Amino acid sequence: MNKNTILGWATFIMILMGLLLVGLGIFRYDDVAGWGFGAVGVGFFAIAWVFSSLKGRV
Repeated sequence: MNKNTILGWATFIMILMGLLLVGLGIFRYDDVAGWGFGAVGVGFFAIAWVFSSLKGRV
């Protein structure tokens, strides 16, 4: 596997984890912890976006 393939898989895994965390924040936790899970999920989406944009440049 080359660097672009690894970044692609990392992007895919980060998107899945972001969806999981946002889903936990929405459906599982009704108190303040839900806001934390949602914020961390959005952070995972931001990191996945960075990985995706680096895919052709590294």
